[in-house]
Amino acid sequence: MNKLSGCVALALSLAAVSCRSDKVQKYSWEDDLQYRIGVDFCRSAEEVKTYIQRYIPDVNEEEIRDWTESGKLEAMEIGGELRYFRNAAPNLFRVDGRCAEIKLIADGPELSPHYALGSRQISTLAGDVMAGGENIGLPVRMRVRYTLTVGPDAAPAGETLRCWLPFPRSDVPRQTGVKFIAAGWRIVDAGDAVRNEFRTEDRTCADLVFSGDGCAHSTLYMEAKAAAGCKTVFYEEFEYTASSEWYPVGISEPAVPASEEGLSALNAPENYLGEREKHIVFTPEILALRDSLSRGLTDKAAMARAFYEWIDASFPWASAREYSTIENIPMYVLDSGHGDCGQVSLLFITLCRSAGIPARFQSGFMMHPGSVNLHDWSEIWLDDFGWVPVDQSFGGESYFGGMDSYRMTVNCDYGRALVPQKKYPRSETVDFQRGEVEWKGGNLYFPHWDYDLQVEYQD
Repeated sequence: MNKLSGCVALALSLAAVSCRSDKVQKYSWEDDLQYRIGVDFCRSAEEVKTYIQRYIPDVNEEEIRDWTESGKLEAMEIGGELRYFRNAAPNLFRVDGRCAEIKLIADGPELSPHYALGSRQISTLAGDVMAGGENIGLPVRMRVRYTLTVGPDAAPAGETLRCWLPFPRSDVPRQTGVKFIAAGWRIVDAGDAVRNEFRTEDRTCADLVFSGDGCAHSTLYMEAKAAAGCKTVFYEEFEYTASSEWYPVGISEPAVPASEEGLSALNAPENYLGEREKHIVFTPEILALRDSLSRGLTDKAAMARAFYEWIDASFPWASAREYSTIENIPMYVLDSGHGDCGQVSLLFITLCRSAGIPARFQSGFMMHPGSVNLHDWSEIWLDDFGWVPVDQSFGGESYFGGMDSYRMTVNCDYGRALVPQKKYPRSETVDFQRGEVEWKGGNLYFPHWDYDLQVEYQD
């Protein structure tokens, strides 16, 4: 086995201090937050410099200081020492123009085959729609095995591990045919021998709890007892079909406008207006930006497109801090000059809501062959079309009003309660994708466990 990286080793050390105790400690969010920040800000100045020297061998301390002071190298003082975000150095070569050019010359362009595949799909569907076809089409059937593996001794032996796994929604029009296959858990010792296991192919099994589509986060919950020195592997298997979706926003009007009649409370557009603590806040900066970008516009679709295009042109993608450590994500994007998929989506949503456009967070996974990963996007309500997908971080013409078939939608909002309710704050307090685990002594943060998603594409 390879030696642990400094960041992972530090994270596990912090995790051990934070969570490993047979006694249940009094919980403090402030202590938890500082621990989470410490996990994220684990790089030393020397580690950052060493990475930069791969591309800029003669980099000097003054340059590093300037990048740090400008925020292009994200850093924080912890315990009297300047610590850098774990991906601060790679991010520098995304957010600084000169550094990005140097890396481009050295490594060549970063190819995004998933973007090309998705754009082609949406373009094909757009042609079908303009010829009189349906707004949803080009279905792809996927079979998924998802596992969440809790490390040895993350909780004391005999204690109950409570685990929530992501499960595909059935109330998203472009996501259909959700079929549960099996779920369960295994206790695996240090020699990879299975000590105990449970498996069921019965969705109604009392040991499983599905949140159902009435909840903003679609989850499958189960429990297992921790065993000394053993890993606990939770898993689920399912199939579903995802399709592309496209609307001719600003191009043509439908023969029959959308209707809100019959929509559940979870899907009613009036529930996605106004502010929401703490990441949809109409700060003076947001309102001034809204007014600047929408000046002279009265049509909601045109305003939303103006927000979308400005964000797309203004904020390069960069690896993100954990959302739970950020006070206000849209303001973080504006202040830092960069953002990942969920961060720029929340900025877009906030601008839309401030302009009276219903907008909501949507997330799960991008499932493109060879590019499976966590992903966030959004939807806006336009009276002509209803809920319209917008993938802010994919950008470009295709993803305003369009979505490709390679998605798994798990969430239709952010930061809502899980089912059954979680006792401690989630590892990811905003999004829900990787899963969540806790025991009676506390939440198990990311260093304690890992996840894996395997996809088979059906003919």
